[in-house]
Amino acid sequence: MEVHELVIEMKLLERRLTLYEEKYGVLSEDFYTALVSGELSAYDAFDESRADFSRWKGIYETLRRRMDAYRKQLEGRDLVEVLRVQPSY
Repeated sequence: MEVHELVIEMKLLERRLTLYEEKYGVLSEDFYTALVSGELSAYDAFDESRADFSRWKGIYETLRRRMDAYRKQLEGRDLVEVLRVQPSY
C-alpha cells in the first residue's frame, strides 16, 4: 500500500473510532488498554457493548497496523520524495 493510501485509510479509521469515543466518552487508546487488561469484562454480559467493543478493538488494531506500515515506509526517506504534489517551477 502506498503512503498516500495509508494516510487516507488511517483518516477513515480515525473517523470510525471517533464515533465510539463519542458514544462511550473515552479515547480509543484508553479503551484498548482497559479492554486488553480485562478491566471491561463486566460489559461482556451486554450484547450491544460486546459487539461495539469487538468492532472498536478491531478498528483500533487496524489503525495501529496502518500507522506502523506508514512509519516503516517513511523510514530512511526524505519527506519530499513522498509528497504527492511536487512544486512546479
